[in-house]
Amino acid sequence: MKNSLSRFKPLALLLSWLPFANPAQAEALQVGQPAPRFELTAQDGAKIDLASRQGKGWTVLYFYPKAGTPGCTTQACAFRDAIEAIRRQNAEVYGISTDEVKDLLSFHQKHKLAFTLLSDPDAKVTEAYGVKMPVLKMAKRWTFIVDPSLIVRQIDNDVDPALDARKVAESLKKLQAMP
Repeated sequence: MKNSLSRFKPLALLLSWLPFANPAQAEALQVGQPAPRFELTAQDGAKIDLASRQGKGWTVLYFYPKAGTPGCTTQACAFRDAIEAIRRQNAEVYGISTDEVKDLLSFHQKHKLAFTLLSDPDAKVTEAYGVKMPVLKMAKRWTFIVDPSLIVRQIDNDVDPALDARKVAESLKKLQAMP
């Protein structure tokens, strides 16, 4: 008896050529590489340019799928609650999603967030950091810690929304203690 899945091989071959079928098509960002530069719009309409952070301290970039969803709300509120501890370590936090600015403003106000949310509506920055979900115009939940020279020092691709902020604060201490 012939394997019933063999009839799907031509379809699988065809799908493998589609751009969304291969999530590894872009070279993955690695620790030690320069952080991809960007300019995005914040929830308040201000333009935020990553290059302006050079020499001004550490930068935490956390990518999340969608403002207002349970996991994203948990993560944002955890960063809100830990923001002073993170800032005491000379770091600033930026949450990045593909949400529109107006949606980010509502989310920011509703949860009284004390850090900046950035809109990446065309997912170009999300793609540059290698965190775009296949097929969807949404980010995976990843966190990057970038040093004052704008070099990526840590990448977390297994983020627990409730624990991410605390983990970032601990990682900043360890990274800053390194020679």
